[in-house]
Amino acid sequence: MYTQHAKLIDAMIEYDKGDARRIQHFIKVHDLAATIAALENADEETTFILETAAILHDIGIHISEAKYGSASGHYQELEGPAEAEKLMQKVGGYNASQIERVMYLIGHHHTYNNIDGIDYQILVEADFLVNFLEDNVPKENIRKVYETIFKTETGKQMCEEMFLQ
Repeated sequence: MYTQHAKLIDAMIEYDKGDARRIQHFIKVHDLAATIAALENADEETTFILETAAILHDIGIHISEAKYGSASGHYQELEGPAEAEKLMQKVGGYNASQIERVMYLIGHHHTYNNIDGIDYQILVEADFLVNFLEDNVPKENIRKVYETIFKTETGKQMCEEMFLQ
C-alpha cells in the first residue's frame, strides 16, 4: 500500500521524467530532511510538511528554464509554489494549511534570512548537503555556509562529517 509520500514521489518522478539528475536530487534531499527531522525530534505534522516540501522543493526548475532561460533560485521560488500546489491537489491527501506551508517553503528555499521554523531550517540544510556534493563546492565555501546557515545539531554534524573532516 502506498504511503502519502510514496504517491508524491511517484508523481514527482513522472513530472521530472527523463531528468534522472533532478529526480535523484529530490530523493536525496527528502531522505536527508527526513533523517534530520527524526534526529531533531520534529513533531509528526512538521515532518510531514517538511518531507512533502523536500520532494517538491525544485518543482519550479522546468518552468523557470522555459520562461526565463534560467534555473536560478529566485525563479524557482517564483514559479515553484503554484506547480507544487497543482501536484499536491492531483495526488490528494493534503489539507489547506499543509498546502499553504509547503508552498511557502518552496517559495523561500533559496532565501536564507528570516528562517521561521524547523521545517524551513531543515529543508535548507538538507538541500545544501546535497548541493555541496553535486555542485562540487569548495571546502572553504562549505565552511562559510556551515557557520552562517546551519543551525540544527544534526545538520551541523552531518555537514562536518561529510565535508569538513
